[in-house]
Amino acid sequence: MLVAIGTKNPAKVKAVKDGFAQENAHFIFKSYKTESDVSEQPFSDEETAIGAMNRAKCVLAISGGDIGIGLEGGVMETPFGLALTNWGALATSTQPPIIAGGERIILPESIAERLRSGEELGPVMDDYSQREGIRHREGAIGIFSNGKITRHDMFYHVVRLLLGQWQYQNGFD
Repeated sequence: MLVAIGTKNPAKVKAVKDGFAQENAHFIFKSYKTESDVSEQPFSDEETAIGAMNRAKCVLAISGGDIGIGLEGGVMETPFGLALTNWGALATSTQPPIIAGGERIILPESIAERLRSGEELGPVMDDYSQREGIRHREGAIGIFSNGKITRHDMFYHVVRLLLGQWQYQNGFD
């Protein structure tokens, strides 16, 4: 069964592979660069989830795969501050996309201000941490959780939720 992954981001690709690894089935994985067709910095749960669904549907169409997975990170305003959020979607040719959301943390106000002014989280985190490619490794959540939860972990949980819903809907034990 071909699982097409709608990103080339190493943390997300590994999360998908690890999320499926516990299953008693043979999966082949291929990753593709896809567009989310939402803002570079999604700014709501709705926009982030739509980005994930768009990626899942796009990668399913371009790959000819059995399952398309789209993962999208974003932020959303809450009464407590700007929260980091993430969503995933699983698409097949026979069902509407399945979606699931993951962990959230409130970002420091210094980071939130920059995002509200139009910057994207990835470059802001590179600047903040004085390192490059944070989004491809631990992510903002890894920095602000002191490594307790990484970007891989965030998306791994979402992939497990997607897979579990898909299995339930399709009668797998």
